[in-house]
Amino acid sequence: MPFKDKLFRLAKRLLVSREEAEDATQEILLKLWSKKKNMEGYTNVEAFAMTMTKNFCLDRLKSKQAGNLKLVHSNYTDNESSLDKKLEATDSVSWVQKIMEALPEQQKMVLQLRDVEQYDYDEISEMLDMKPTAVRVALSRARKTVRKQLIKKHNYGIG
Repeated sequence: MPFKDKLFRLAKRLLVSREEAEDATQEILLKLWSKKKNMEGYTNVEAFAMTMTKNFCLDRLKSKQAGNLKLVHSNYTDNESSLDKKLEATDSVSWVQKIMEALPEQQKMVLQLRDVEQYDYDEISEMLDMKPTAVRVALSRARKTVRKQLIKKHNYGIG
């Protein structure tokens, strides 16, 4: 499946660990495989799979066994930076993670799907069952919050 990595990244964005995300991705892929005969008429299987992943992960987060799950994301790597730059980038990524944790669920999802996974607005609106204008508003608000919090952090230090 060409979009397996996208499913994994979305699951990892929503769940705690790599292992949880791998389990979720595997579950979704198994469900898709078992339903492949019924899905021959679907035009956008990828969007359907992303929606399934989102719903599965949110259900996991709501379940009692998931009491210790939280948002973790660590996709940033740069092999040619100096140590100072690496530390600064790691610190910034860490702050963005913390800021994203505090965002409302809808804004968090829209930000992940648009800025990390690079889906277009129509695909996101289909996946999240939202109007395209609502997707744009949620994304704008999420970006504004992240930007405001990062500026505050950089101007005033840790706070």
